[in-house]
Amino acid sequence: QVQLVESGGGLVQAGGSLRLSCAASGRFFTSYDMGWFRQAPGKEREFVVAISWSGGRTRYADSVKGRFTISGDNAKNTVYLQMNSLKPEDTAVYYCAADRDSRVVIPTRSYEYEYWGQGTQVTVSS
Repeated sequence: QVQLVESGGGLVQAGGSLRLSCAASGRFFTSYDMGWFRQAPGKEREFVVAISWSGGRTRYADSVKGRFTISGDNAKNTVYLQMNSLKPEDTAVYYCAADRDSRVVIPTRSYEYEYWGQGTQVTVSS
């Protein structure tokens, strides 16, 4: 079993920054792809960004390109999401997820990820 624990959410003004962390433990392997998703009230969960530990490939949603950056620390089994130039529409619960399957293309659909964290709230005020 894999456990994912997110931290770093909070309230920030538009234009501000936050850094989210996701610490993995348990039967976690650095071959897993790690992703961030978010879900706003009344909306479906949506893909934000993901990283492949092996090779460091990344994939971003168009809505966050140039503003968000994903990175990972293999030694700590931790992935980070640096969020800059935040907008009110970025307000959501942010979830960390892990995909144990080896894939050629980094997955962007939630059902492709087997393990999920509990989520952390990010609120951006205007």
